[in-house]
Amino acid sequence: MYRIAALLYPQALATSITLPLEILRAAAQMARVKSRLNPDVELLLVAPDLQPVAVFGDICLQPDLTLASLPTLDLLILPAIWRNPEPVIRAAGPWLDQLAAIAATGTRVCAVGSGACLLAEAGLLDGRPATTHWNYLDTFAQRYPNVRLKPRHLITQSDNIFCVGSVNSIADLMVHLVEDWYGHSIASTVENQFSPEIRRPFRAAAYQTGGETSHHDELVLEAQQWLRDKLAAKPTIAQLAAFLEVSPRTLNRRFHLATGQSPRAWLQELRVSQARELLRHSNLTVSEIAWQVGMSDLSHFGKLFRQHVGMTPGAYREAVRGKLFVP
Repeated sequence: MYRIAALLYPQALATSITLPLEILRAAAQMARVKSRLNPDVELLLVAPDLQPVAVFGDICLQPDLTLASLPTLDLLILPAIWRNPEPVIRAAGPWLDQLAAIAATGTRVCAVGSGACLLAEAGLLDGRPATTHWNYLDTFAQRYPNVRLKPRHLITQSDNIFCVGSVNSIADLMVHLVEDWYGHSIASTVENQFSPEIRRPFRAAAYQTGGETSHHDELVLEAQQWLRDKLAAKPTIAQLAAFLEVSPRTLNRRFHLATGQSPRAWLQELRVSQARELLRHSNLTVSEIAWQVGMSDLSHFGKLFRQHVGMTPGAYREAVRGKLFVP
């Protein structure tokens, strides 16, 4: 059982509470249809006390539990705050220690938009990367100088602390967590159900202190750049190992230690990611896109794309183009 809680406070954006919970509930239902052995989710609303909370839009939500009585969680969501977050920040003083205690247990804690201010007030972002809503970036930087603000990133991760800049970005993060909990197939299905045109792969959107963007293996960094540069030329792992003057076995070992993936798996993800961008933003045919990402076998390209995205390249293009505005 995965236990997820959303923290309630006045002027919280309801969508930054309901959307992630809906995604996680949908994922659990799909996973349990596949196998009753897959864990379910328990979704909780929590607040400093048990009084109903008026979130933005005069929507009143009833907490299930208080912060002080929470059981062990797998995820705690701090929703976005509508407009000026200062009143919520001032009112949060009495319970910020409880927030820090929850984070100290290893629970994943995710703040949406200006909800990151609560993490900063609790001292949980000192020395860590963070992001927040674009309209509050300058004020946030001035108020919390010890936070490593990443204004160009919509998602940041440092250990178990996540920040996302918008409601769309919390959806990206939830798809990433679904993949971690239930696997790639369920994540792809959920992603496609919740509007594929607004999703970005987690690795493309996130600044991580422990991920591909921040590992310190220079050989692997060089390998990744070489694969990007040679993508259209159909690079092979044997060619890459020869270029780096290491054995394929050494390359695989170091690549996996640095990224958690084999170089072949990373290359395939790179191909699919680039193909998605081309399908959305170019008028190249599917065959031309396959060549652009280094795949001459159109059938193999289509199979790879379906494995990662859950639909054919043509269906994906239709989905993402279908909601673009036209003059």
